[in-house]
Amino acid sequence: MGKIKLLIVDDEKLIREGLKLMLSTYDDIEVVDTAENGYKALEVCKSKDVDVVLMDVRMKECDGVMGTRLIKDQFTKIKVIILTTFNDKEYIQDALSYGAFGYMLKDSSHNVIYEGIKTAYMGNMVVHPDVANKILYSNNLIKSKELDKYNFSEKEIQIIKYIAEGLTNKEISEKIYLSEGTIKNNITNILSKLNLRDRTQIAIFAFKNRIVT
Repeated sequence: MGKIKLLIVDDEKLIREGLKLMLSTYDDIEVVDTAENGYKALEVCKSKDVDVVLMDVRMKECDGVMGTRLIKDQFTKIKVIILTTFNDKEYIQDALSYGAFGYMLKDSSHNVIYEGIKTAYMGNMVVHPDVANKILYSNNLIKSKELDKYNFSEKEIQIIKYIAEGLTNKEISEKIYLSEGTIKNNITNILSKLNLRDRTQIAIFAFKNRIVT
């Protein structure tokens, strides 16, 4: 595996440079650039090869929500991780709805941020459990009986749960003893039932509906 090409986005120069200095110490990460807002981040993505964007959610000119939307509209393969605080519930929800691949707390340790970047790069959602619980319990949640309208099988519910926990198709197949192809077909069916576009949205659905807690 080559180096993960990382873009760091924050409107505070000191934070940008600090993250760049810290993350550049890891052998498998290359910080290709930094940007001070979502508009600038999009321009970098247009001009450079970027795998993962580490983006602050609160920025004055173009925040992380709009930045995520702009980038994901044009670069579906780029993974966006939102840097947030406990008080950014609505920002997080909006960013996830536009395709962010997860979120981490800004005061996380260097190693936690590093592991989060690797997790997103490998195609798994990055979720801080404390923030997830805050979102979960502050929402008007769909009651479990209303899940019946989707007519999920027990197997599909289990797959949704494993997706929300960050498991790959291969890992799910090993958990429930089905082929990866069968898992992929089930995920396609789940997306169709929910009218969603990707695994990240399935994970959001799972948290909102207490399929995982």
